[in-house]
Order: sequence, then structure tokens, then C-alpha cells
Amino acid sequence: MQLGMIGLGKMGGNMRDRLRAAGHEVVGFDPRPEISDVDSLESLAGALSAPRVVWVMVPSGAVTRDTVRDLATVLDDGDLVIEGGNSRYTDDGPNAALLDRSGIRYLDCGVSGGVWGRDNGYGLMVGGVPEDIQRAMPIFDALRPDGPREEGFAHAGPVGAGHFSKMVHNGIEYGLMQAYAEGFELLEAADLVDDVPAVLQAWSRGTVVRSWLLDLLVRALSDDPTLAGLDDYVDDSGEGRWTIEEAITHAVPLPVISAALFARFASRQESSPAMRAVAALRRQFGGHEVKIAAGPTGAPGEIGGPGDAPDAPATVAVCGAEQRA
Repeated sequence: MQLGMIGLGKMGGNMRDRLRAAGHEVVGFDPRPEISDVDSLESLAGALSAPRVVWVMVPSGAVTRDTVRDLATVLDDGDLVIEGGNSRYTDDGPNAALLDRSGIRYLDCGVSGGVWGRDNGYGLMVGGVPEDIQRAMPIFDALRPDGPREEGFAHAGPVGAGHFSKMVHNGIEYGLMQAYAEGFELLEAADLVDDVPAVLQAWSRGTVVRSWLLDLLVRALSDDPTLAGLDDYVDDSGEGRWTIEEAITHAVPLPVISAALFARFASRQESSPAMRAVAALRRQFGGHEVKIAAGPTGAPGEIGGPGDAPDAPATVAVCGAEQRA
């Protein structure tokens, strides 16, 4: 089958390779000429036989919306666009409506598999009408993992259902990753455990917590047993936030996924104003000890202020008194 692929980054480029290995003809377009097969969307449309099938695999948001809008001007009645990026599902209805005015069909496809998908296959969740999905099924079958179709592919529902399913998938991923990360930290903190990577590797076969994510953590630890080479800053690409917003809309409690997202926010703070407020409150109501930040700016003699002499020892302030550290 013939396919146009727009976006040849880590995902799109690997998908092109997997499809070609399965015998499909893929014409790829990317702004980087060194990896692109054609030099423009117009050239892409010209290189494909009508009715065309074009897969969009570019960053979510404005870039995807702009690409769909541009395709509406270069494709023809009867062509099919598959949008496979991590778009928010609310973009799919407007995308489909825009293309429909030119008679162009639309499917949204949530894709999971990351950089490993080229060899292992991709999990696919598709939204759209059955006849459009059937038309593209040779492509879906080539991209999904080997084995029964239902174990790597789902017709999730109408337009938007594919990206909605992928959004929830990624929200679950947040929670799983956070649980593994917290378990790793606790094992590291306990002097009793001598070989943390070995413990995690032992979990990877036969246990109830085995998973591909655990395998990837074990792989990371084999390269850096304490992960000391990494900064603890963790970004998020939006799907976790969208999942929680939908949970609020539908009154569905998501305590684990919410906590995992907020943990990522905490990783980006050099200093936490909220936790400073918690420390202040504990000092005020209970007289609990608090750590004084380096370089305090209060006046000498104040709780938390500098000592009376340059070489005065650090203090740990408690309600109504000072204790020498």
C-alpha cells in the first residue's frame, strides 16, 4: 500500500522504516531536506496516487493544526488523513470538519511505543468511521506488534476517541512511572539493600509488578546504577494534565495520576515556597524544629536572622527559643 508520511522525527522516521520493511511504499516529507523524500506538501501529494492516504506525525498543537489546514489545500476529494501525534482529542472534531469541507476523510490515531516501536511494533488506538479504518488497515497491521490484532490495535470509537484513549494511556503511564521511581528511591535510602539494580531486575520476571517500563528502568540502571548522571527535572508533554481535566469534568477520582503529575511539577522547583510555608506553620503551632536557609537576611537576634558575630554557629529555630546546631 502507498502512504504519505509527514514528520520524520523519532517516531515518524521509525514508522516509515517499519512500513517499508513490511513492503509498503512510503513517501516522507519533513522540513529537514536531508531526511525528506520530497521538498513540499505539494510534492508529496503529487507523488501519491489518488485516492491518497497521508499520515501526519508532527508535534501536537499549532503545528498539527497548521499541517491539517495546509493538507486541505493540496489533497482532493476521497483522500484520507490519519493524525497520529499526541494531539488533544478536542482538536480532532475541528480537524475532521475542516477536511470534510473538501471531501477529505479523517482518522485520529493514538500511537504508543516510543523509539522501540520500529522493532517491537506500536500500540494503536483509532477514532473514526469503520470504512475509513478498514481502508487503512494494511498500514495499521504493519505498524502494530506481531500477534493477534486486538492485542495491539483498537477501533476506539468515533473521531476523537483514539486520542482520548491515548491521553488516558499516558495518564496511567505517569502513575506507573512514579510508583517505580518511589520504590527505587526507598530501596536506595535503605542501608539494608546492597544492590538496588539487582533487586529491580529480579522483579522483571514472574512478579506482579513486571512490565516493559520496569525493564526500561533496569536498563537505565545498568548504565548508571544510581542515576547520578541525570538531573531530577522532569517535564510533562500535556497528556497527564488533560487526563486530570477530563477526570474533573466526569467526576472520576484520579488520586494516583494526579499525584504523579504534581510530583513532576515539584521536580522543577529549586526551592519550594509551599514547603517553606509548611515548615513555618509547624514551627508556629507546635514549636517544631526548622532548618534555616543559607544566608538569612533578618536582623541579629531575630529567629532565623544572622548571629551576633560573623562566626556564630548555625541555629535551629523553635517556637520561643533557639537551639544551637
